[in-house]
Amino acid sequence: MIRLEGITKIYQMGDSEVRALDGVDLHIKPHEFVAIIGPSGSGKSTLMNMIGCLDVPTSGRYWIDGVEGSSMSDNELADLRNQKLGFIFQQYNLLPKLSAIENVELPLIYRGMGVHERTKLAKRALERVGLSDKMHHKPTELSGGQQQRVSIARALSSSPQIILADEPTGALDSKSGIEIMQMLHDLHEEGNTVIIITHDLNIAKQAERIVTIKDGKIVDDINNKGDKEVSLDERNEIK
Repeated sequence: MIRLEGITKIYQMGDSEVRALDGVDLHIKPHEFVAIIGPSGSGKSTLMNMIGCLDVPTSGRYWIDGVEGSSMSDNELADLRNQKLGFIFQQYNLLPKLSAIENVELPLIYRGMGVHERTKLAKRALERVGLSDKMHHKPTELSGGQQQRVSIARALSSSPQIILADEPTGALDSKSGIEIMQMLHDLHEEGNTVIIITHDLNIAKQAERIVTIKDGKIVDDINNKGDKEVSLDERNEIK
């Protein structure tokens, strides 16, 4: 489903350069549940941007579901994102002046979908995340957990093959975080490829596979049994 080969991303910082990614190779199969974990500055956000076609590498090649994205134009990458990927962000990225259903409809508008069809799909997505009674509420009228549910509904509305979640529970209380993770587990069980970017080992341990990145390089890639809790000592290892 996702294939990265020799991906390097270099940023110029004045007279010096920073290698945010340094020769990364990563293959993710269809229907996997993968956590990418690393401390602040490890390169995990840059890696997320590569996987999500939000940025292009300095060197290397990558493919999404057999389609090579590394040589595409910005417009072509936007089309690829819209067709293949659903995004869930830590800060929700909802437009404050739009209602929940209008926020969910946005990716469908970019697809050129007609009003009737996109409204039907947006309603269905909001019902799926338990917000059928909040469709016309604006983000400021919703709790953090409800806003993240809207974000999930938006990601689901276009039926993407890949769900890419960047710190999806980072801004939530523990109860809301558990609910959001359960939704991601449900999506995985329904056949979606789910990728979580996180610094939290308790979140990463819920995935089938844990990829650890440090200083722009993948330093570990292990299968995981899906343990639910991590000791304090283990948690401190990632800091």
